[in-house]
Amino acid sequence: MRIPVPDVIPAAGDLGHVHLIGIGGAGLSGIARLMHQAGVRVSGSDAYASPVVDALRSEGIEVHVGHDAAHLAGVDTVVATTAVREDNPEIVAAQARGLRLWPRSAGLQSVLVDRTVVAVAGTHGKTTTTAMATVALQEAGLDLTFAIGAEVATLGTNAHWGGGPVAVVEADESDGAFLVYTPDIAVITNVDADHLDHWGTEEAYEAAFAEFARRARVTISDRPDLAEVTAGFFDGATVRGHDLAIEGGTTRFRVEARGEDLGTVELAVPGRHYAQDALYALAAGLELGADPAALVRGLARHRGAKRRMELVGEADDVRVYDSYAHHPSEIRGDLEAARSLAGDGRLVVCYQPHLVSRTRIFGADMGAALGAADEVVVLDVYVAREDPDAEVTGATVADAVPLPAEQVAFVPDRERALHRLLDRARPGDLLLTLGAGDVTTLAPQLLAALQERARG
Repeated sequence: MRIPVPDVIPAAGDLGHVHLIGIGGAGLSGIARLMHQAGVRVSGSDAYASPVVDALRSEGIEVHVGHDAAHLAGVDTVVATTAVREDNPEIVAAQARGLRLWPRSAGLQSVLVDRTVVAVAGTHGKTTTTAMATVALQEAGLDLTFAIGAEVATLGTNAHWGGGPVAVVEADESDGAFLVYTPDIAVITNVDADHLDHWGTEEAYEAAFAEFARRARVTISDRPDLAEVTAGFFDGATVRGHDLAIEGGTTRFRVEARGEDLGTVELAVPGRHYAQDALYALAAGLELGADPAALVRGLARHRGAKRRMELVGEADDVRVYDSYAHHPSEIRGDLEAARSLAGDGRLVVCYQPHLVSRTRIFGADMGAALGAADEVVVLDVYVAREDPDAEVTGATVADAVPLPAEQVAFVPDRERALHRLLDRARPGDLLLTLGAGDVTTLAPQLLAALQERARG
């Protein structure tokens, strides 16, 4: 459901009792935390119980499992996820009562009023870049507000209300949310056509990022046509990386900014794309005037974000990782990183396509990217906010994987997929669950089954 953005967005403290529909999601849970910590009365609802719901309750936020109009008693403002349906009883009740009804972007903007805002956008890498910038700036001594699209190991949360003037937030383009913000510093990690169900064309998607850049005082990107400050592994970049080395689970490179040598950055996560994200985070910190040495130390403290090449565990000499990649470019980047982690072992991937529209457009490219693995199991499409299409399934992806037929399988049944993965996994392998849907729940099941297998 598309909810219009109000012309005027007051500060969160002026919203009265705020109720968030879909509070268990990465975006709304962060907004709920920020408002609650800022002293706003907050409640929320979600379709399912989850560890996030449990955590929010433990922090003193009232959360209902299931949706009911009765949950809106005493509520003044409703903030809803884009995945909500028009017939949701809480949406219907909010409209009938004339309550202030906002999309999540307006909810986040309400906590950014009067802050110096760094907003990180891009098709890929925005969660990691936001997390890296936050950890680095904390190391530099800033008590900042932050909102990130995943829980971050080093931070222990996805959002925090700080006492200082700076806020670092992830700015999502999927539904146009990032055009609600007016950042002081905009970071654009990359622009690689996606979410065409919302934007319609690649040209419109590209134009939206250009508009996002225009809304900022200064923009950081690897594209000189979009940015005043460039960052990347290329000659002439304002913040330039060089001598990149990826070894096992680490990444190392040297950095210079405007000709000044800032030394060596060492990351505890593997992959060229993570090194690029670190350059963006470093550039943002430098624009804020933070100490370069402290920023470099902070980047070394980053231990990854949840579902971004996250180690779930190891059993029977098989390591299980989980990651969020769902676009062909992200799949290629994560499989490159996973191959480095696997060393001499094989790479076994279980991939779940996300969204019918995305699979229709990019399914063949997803399959091609998965060809970097040694074994591939493809689940059916995670439908999310769209209706199913019998002609667009996981087979669309599996049929395009350039591996021998015996090394690729489309297995829509989750239990059968789990057994296939266990049958194929050998000692020394790295097993990776991949996708933006509920494939993440398969990773702990695989780990438990491997533990059982090891016990004999």
